[in-house]
Formats: sequence, structure tokens, C-alpha cells
Amino acid sequence: MIKDQICMFHKQNLLICLFLIGLSYTTAAQKSISLFNGKNLDGWHADVPGKDKNPDTAASFMVRDGKLVSMGDPRGHLITDSVYADYRLEVEYRFSGKPGNCGVLVHASTPRALYKMFPKSLEVQMQHLDAGDFWCIEEDIAVPNMEERRGIKENWGISAGKLRRIKNLTDGAEKPLGEWNSMVIECFKDKVRVWVNGILANDGYNCTASKGQIALQAEGAEVEFRKIDLKKIKKLSK
Repeated sequence: MIKDQICMFHKQNLLICLFLIGLSYTTAAQKSISLFNGKNLDGWHADVPGKDKNPDTAASFMVRDGKLVSMGDPRGHLITDSVYADYRLEVEYRFSGKPGNCGVLVHASTPRALYKMFPKSLEVQMQHLDAGDFWCIEEDIAVPNMEERRGIKENWGISAGKLRRIKNLTDGAEKPLGEWNSMVIECFKDKVRVWVNGILANDGYNCTASKGQIALQAEGAEVEFRKIDLKKIKKLSK
């Protein structure tokens, strides 16, 4: 009798331990990680073609007052060291000076694949008044109403000279200049979904890549980032 009670006690403890381990894994899977620590650019590396011939060229990316800053020039990309898949990326950004161009690249891989500058990727546009557009950079994606939003089908493509831009679902989602914008990008399997300030801006499927690095652009305008958080997901948000 006592032996049976001891066995039952150990079984109960084992079940509790297994439950707690499972709970800890679930919690860890749901927890966001910050890709920017507010202090330095650990976890990232810059690819700036202009530095090839002139290593003393000013930095395109820096940390200032706890924010990650894309200086706009010299042009190039700040790229994560790690590869990611099936995630929700939350970015808060603003144009700190004159409005202009910038972008978040997902599923980035081969460096300088386009124009000897842009890594193979899918760009989620941040250009002022066009936030949420897709730009295909040697990777492709499909959306509803494709011809309406991309142009004549025979001119579609992912390389130089082709129709690579897919317009967003709605303009006017951006905040007034100087205010902080929120951009959420969800990548799950072959789908990419984008919200700008809580408004659905793009919803793509059949993407030709499902994992890769994440990159930020320096493309002519100074942009500040105060949040770059990533969380693993098991499905897209609605």
C-alpha cells in the first residue's frame, strides 16, 4: 500500500514537471525579443557598397539617444546576423528630418543582388506616403487585384526594368511628419501581411521565400527607429 502511494506521488510530480516544462516552452515561444538593444548595433552588420573603395566613409547607421538611426546616406543596408522565419515584426519609426525613402526588407539573403546594392528580399516600403507597398527584389509575391496594383502582367518581374512595385491597399495610414509610426509585418510560411498604424496595408501570398535575414535601408532620408521587436508566431493575425 505504501509502495503504491510512493509510486503515485512520483507520477504526480513527474506530470507536474512535464506540465511546467511545456508551459515554459509555450511562454518562451510567445515572448517578443528586441532586435535592437538601444545601446549599440550588436546582432546587425552593415553592407554599404560605397565603403568598398572608401572605408572612411561616414557610417550609414548609428545609435543616437537610444534610437537606431538610418542616416540615409551613404546608401546601403543594416542586416541582422540571424535568419528568421514565421514571425511578427513590430517596428516604430519616424522621419526625423525631411520625408523620404526607407524600407524594411524581409527574407533577405544574397547581398547586392539588384543594382549591386539591394539584397535578394521582399521590401516592405516605408517611403513617405507609400508605406506598406511591396517591392520585389529578386523574390516575388502575389496579392489580390494584382494587375490593378502592379500593372500589366507581361511586365511583372523581380529584376531591373520590371514592374516590381505592388501598391498598398490604402494610402493615408501614416501619421503627420515627426510623429511615430507603427509598422507590423507578419511572415508565416509563404504569406506576408502588413499593418501601418493598425490599418491593413498589404496582404501577400505565394512568396518565393519563407525565411531570411531582416534588413533596414539607408535610402536618402534620415529615419529613427525606437522599437524593432520580433515574436515567433504559429499563424497570421486577422
